[in-house]
Amino acid sequence: MRPRSSRAVDEQPLPASLAAAGGSKRRRGILRRALLALAGIVLFCTFCGLGVWQIERRAWKLALIEAVNERVAAAPSPAPGPGAWDGIGFADDEYRHVSATGRFVAGDYAFVQATTDYGPGFWLMQPFRDQRGFTLLVDRGFVPSKTLPGNVAASGATAETVTGLLRVSQPGGAFLRSNVPAEGRWYSRDVAAIAKSLQLDGPVAPYFVDEGSPLERPQLPNAEMGAPPPESVTYPVTGLTQVAFRNAHLQYALTWFALAGLTLVAAAIVYRSERRRGG
Repeated sequence: MRPRSSRAVDEQPLPASLAAAGGSKRRRGILRRALLALAGIVLFCTFCGLGVWQIERRAWKLALIEAVNERVAAAPSPAPGPGAWDGIGFADDEYRHVSATGRFVAGDYAFVQATTDYGPGFWLMQPFRDQRGFTLLVDRGFVPSKTLPGNVAASGATAETVTGLLRVSQPGGAFLRSNVPAEGRWYSRDVAAIAKSLQLDGPVAPYFVDEGSPLERPQLPNAEMGAPPPESVTYPVTGLTQVAFRNAHLQYALTWFALAGLTLVAAAIVYRSERRRGG
């Protein structure tokens, strides 16, 4: 009998079990590479998307800062009356410099918890009857306690003009702290809820006014938070509206784009590793 050549031996089919194992290994390798590629694409697109979003947020923040600076520095215009209330919104009206002429309603107050450069205390909210026939809430400024200053307690006797910054209502409360109207505990300046609690009659504006201007803000000898105020300070302290906005969106954008770049580097390393493994 003629012996089989080595070529004939080489061409003999592999046992079924070995062929199945090899095919299963290849399929697992293909699946692993596909999953790794998908994960890399998802991460890269996500990081790039977040970076673009932060660039857009930065443009929005810069436009907001410019608009607010212009509104604060502008001459005061009459506070919007009932005919304009439906159109009041943050984008177009927040921090507008406005004025109103009328009388404060003596005896009606709400104290909203506040933390300022003068330490913890309260925003003093008082209704103001505009001579045009409606009521608006005025934040008369910061007081360290619920004891009314004499100049506020005596208000309402004569007509006066109030100027300040228009602020959109802040409903609900603060972070993890809800307003409790029944107990007189306020953590945000919720116009509708405060007006209802004080049982104000007639139309009430859906906004409030921060009396005074940050451009006329009294300066403390020590600018650190909680510094004791000088004895010459007269309460309530006006002009404490915060109109400085943190703008770190460029740093955030660079961080997300850097993570997208690192994803590409990691993908290249994984690709080389997979090639060496022969998977």
